[in-house]
Amino acid sequence: QLELVESGGGLVQPGGSLRLSCAASGSLVDLAVIGWFRQAPGKKRVGISTIDSTGRSTEYADSVKGRFTISRDKNTVFLQMNSLKPEDTAVYFCAGDLIETLNPNIFRFWGRGTQVTVSS
Repeated sequence: QLELVESGGGLVQPGGSLRLSCAASGSLVDLAVIGWFRQAPGKKRVGISTIDSTGRSTEYADSVKGRFTISRDKNTVFLQMNSLKPEDTAVYFCAGDLIETLNPNIFRFWGRGTQVTVSS
């Protein structure tokens, strides 16, 4: 089992930065791949980035490469988001499971999400 709690969302101007945190706990935490996903109003949930249990293997969606950075410090996973655009506005979720993939349908364990709004 995994329990996941996101924090760090908020309102930011275009070009600004935010750092999201995902605190993970539970029996699978030492083995888990943790991913960040987002869902904009009226759109499907999509994968943004994942990091494996060691923190050495990461993956990014093309839409965020070069702007977002995922990192892991023990049981907390961070998503540093720079050069934010209005189209990054969404609810951001972290999720965990044992497979490294950006496909949200694979992940069994989910946090409740945190809102990120990019607007002037």
